[in-house]
Amino acid sequence: MSGPVRFLRDNGLTLAFGAAFLLTLTGQAFAGCAELNTVLRSSGLNPVGCGEYVLTSDFLVDVTENWQSEFLQFFLFAFGTVWLVQRGSPESKQLDSIGRESDERQKTGAYATPESPRAASAGGLRQSLYSNSLGIVMCLIFLLSWLAQSVTGVVTYNEGQLRELQDPVGWSTYVLSAEFWNRTLQNWQSELLAVASMVILSVYLRQRGSPESKPVGAAHTATGVEG
Repeated sequence: MSGPVRFLRDNGLTLAFGAAFLLTLTGQAFAGCAELNTVLRSSGLNPVGCGEYVLTSDFLVDVTENWQSEFLQFFLFAFGTVWLVQRGSPESKQLDSIGRESDERQKTGAYATPESPRAASAGGLRQSLYSNSLGIVMCLIFLLSWLAQSVTGVVTYNEGQLRELQDPVGWSTYVLSAEFWNRTLQNWQSELLAVASMVILSVYLRQRGSPESKPVGAAHTATGVEG
């Protein structure tokens, strides 16, 4: 197998979803631009091009609004599954593994193998940070996306206020407003529902060959077993 083919095979999941992300983001840009131009024309204003639209707060607030809810979902799931389990779900650890687990099981410190990342065998702060790096990075991306949503959101909100000859509001006022929390919570609830549904449905339903599912013949009570 040649190098490029092996690379595509070994990274197929990331590449496929990355390409799908770019295609849908492009589609969102064109659809959003068309929607905005409809509003602008109805208000007697000049339409904008798609290149200009992707730099507007209208586009950026919609993008960051969805990003922050997605990364919140992964952040909560990464940390929550340390301590919370679901009997029978492949999305859960086994019932006797609740907590941070031993160094031996996690292959850290003296139990690190030659193939382990260097940070796993290091001690102190370096190992502690690496041991929580996935959740930390997810949390940081969530917070940055949430901040970006609030900044672009207040710009979009104030543009609407000015079009209606109303006074603009400051950032602190906007993040306490019903407008902001309505946009935010409608995304959070959908993401949390999706996680809860995946956890419980995977107890009883199967997808042959998927690591998100148990083997087809596994018992409903089998926990932490992947297909």
